[in-house]
Amino acid sequence: MTQRAADKPRRRLLVVEDEPSIRTLLESTLRLTGYDVNSADTGHAALVEAERGTPDLVLLDVTLPDLDGFEVTRRLRAAGNDVPVLFLTARTALDDRLKGLSVGGDDYVPKPFSIEEVLLRIEAILRRTGAALPPPPTERVLSYADLELDENAHDVHRAGVYIPLSPTEFKLLGYLMENATRVVSKVQILNHVWSYDFAGDARIVETYIKYLRKKIDHIDPPLIHTVRGVGYCLRLPRDRSGTVDQ
Repeated sequence: MTQRAADKPRRRLLVVEDEPSIRTLLESTLRLTGYDVNSADTGHAALVEAERGTPDLVLLDVTLPDLDGFEVTRRLRAAGNDVPVLFLTARTALDDRLKGLSVGGDDYVPKPFSIEEVLLRIEAILRRTGAALPPPPTERVLSYADLELDENAHDVHRAGVYIPLSPTEFKLLGYLMENATRVVSKVQILNHVWSYDFAGDARIVETYIKYLRKKIDHIDPPLIHTVRGVGYCLRLPRDRSGTVDQ
């Protein structure tokens, strides 16, 4: 185990798995590690439990007897529920991974899995989504141009318009805003936002940058820029002379 149960904050997890032996293994291990655990064995039951139990994270099998895990996540997000989702899946092709992320998932663990890896992935997601520890008591608001991010309220506004973001999108935007006008590499983003190397696949950064641009840069001027061969930068556009527009 990665941490004694007595030392770990009591966080609520929802395990969604239709295979009884795997579900029992996850439930017992997670409880011994210090989590409060509820479970479901179908997609519809998962939606009910997620609404009723307000979990801090959902551990979600992709292949379920009714709704698959992707559809469960899609419905959670459509209902405004931004609970972090960790997929358990035997479908490890890149297209399946990107599909899971595109519907609002935060990470995935391939089957068959190591229980230690599951625990590490859970802890990493809870750290980066702010669910592992209580929010800091001091107010922290980041701003650049007409973009504002309130870390405590988990709010983002652009030109006064509220922009809804998933926990991972929020973490990524916060990192870009902390480094506004500076170029950050994909490796730096992976290390900071995902808290570990995402299987060495930097394309996850490209995917989430695309999501952010759709939400943030539909209002002019665009703020998220690609520096080819280097990384990404949050800044105002430059005119042809190289001067940043004011």
